[in-house]
Amino acid sequence: MSHRDPPGIIAPHIPADDWRRAEATGAPLVIVVQATDSTSIPWRRVLIAFGVAGAAAVGTWGLVVALCTLLDATADAVTAIATAAGPIGVGGITFRLARSKGA
Repeated sequence: MSHRDPPGIIAPHIPADDWRRAEATGAPLVIVVQATDSTSIPWRRVLIAFGVAGAAAVGTWGLVVALCTLLDATADAVTAIATAAGPIGVGGITFRLARSKGA
């Protein structure tokens, strides 16, 4: 994980023993600060966002396919039951739930 200083700190931290050694010996202390003011697109964020959106889309399509398969199986089961039951009559009115193959 990269180290990031909180906002408002201009120079990075210099360890105390290095500072004291440079102060005692008169040796120069060199501070190197790399510029991080990049104006490019943060590709990692973009790729993560597209990955999450793609996973959500694939998952949604999976649910739709599963629901269609379940409804198809239910329709087949209802047709088989209605065919086996034959005509149903209530109060002199007869309903035929499914047509026979010959009619």
